[in-house]
Amino acid sequence: MTSFKPSRRQVLAGVAALIATPALVRRASAAEVTLRLHHFLPPVAPMHAQFFEPWAAELAEASNGAIEVQIFPAMQLGGKPPQLADQVNKGIVDMAWALPTYTPGRYPVAETMGLPFLAKHAEETSVALHRLMDEFGGDEFRGMKPLAFWSHDGGKLHMREGTVRTAEDLKGRKIRSPNAGMGELLTALGAEPVFFPVTEMVVGLSNGVIDGCCLPYEVVPPFKLQELTKSSSEAAPGARGLYANTNVLLMNAGKYEGLSDDLRGVIDAHSGIELSRRIGKTFDEFEAVGRKMVQEQGNEIVEIPAGEIASWQEAAQPIYTEWQKTLDAAGHDGAAILARANALLDQGA
Repeated sequence: MTSFKPSRRQVLAGVAALIATPALVRRASAAEVTLRLHHFLPPVAPMHAQFFEPWAAELAEASNGAIEVQIFPAMQLGGKPPQLADQVNKGIVDMAWALPTYTPGRYPVAETMGLPFLAKHAEETSVALHRLMDEFGGDEFRGMKPLAFWSHDGGKLHMREGTVRTAEDLKGRKIRSPNAGMGELLTALGAEPVFFPVTEMVVGLSNGVIDGCCLPYEVVPPFKLQELTKSSSEAAPGARGLYANTNVLLMNAGKYEGLSDDLRGVIDAHSGIELSRRIGKTFDEFEAVGRKMVQEQGNEIVEIPAGEIASWQEAAQPIYTEWQKTLDAAGHDGAAILARANALLDQGA
């Protein structure tokens, strides 16, 4: 049998390979960048479990493990929901889900789609919002990189007692309002709007501080809204929804720019208008689930007639006039933005 005696060069090469192997394993198993994503809903919320967690996994897979997204729900990193955009801007967190309507007047173009009756189904409205922001809102989120814009389906009125079919049914009732524009409409219809974040709504309904709230069905599951209310009122089919809050997924601009070219490419490939469309479609699915839970609870679901909705839209006209002034004061062409928002909604996704 012929014996094999490796050369000195072969021995050194083998040793080098052994030394290098653990380092390569460590590099492959450890993320190059960890991004902390902060949001306000509990981990049982559909958005957390059915969008953020899969999206984080997609970023990890597309980057071969180089990008790790750590998700912190329910404001676990501190602060209040209206502070989420600031947390991103200041680098306290790397990413956050923020609602422009929680900071009235600060992001006026993004807030526009939150006005009464500027909502259709979530997918359509989300695509329209993203296009509106591309055209008019480029400077609103300085220091941050918007990754997606979206909205939920049109809001409904959920009441502890009684039903709402007309404005008469709202008179004197305390309703949790989702934003300032909807609060103005509720006032015009004779209701008393009450403002606080959705995370405080359960207490308000439980102790009778409010008689009802204006929210989409998708909020039903995480807060067990069907157990806190007895009826839900929705706009007649074909009518614009009462409202839809605008949402944005933000990333700190410095953190984004500090990534390598290939990792920025991964972020780019998993953001933008198609991500907005996807989130909107997901919210339409959430809406169906929430409505089913209301039905299964035995709550009454009533329709606000199309004629009544038309009269409410008429009552909302002064709100649009004032909002145009707000946009103008911020250096925008308010009339053009409002016209474009309506045109995009009419155009569809």
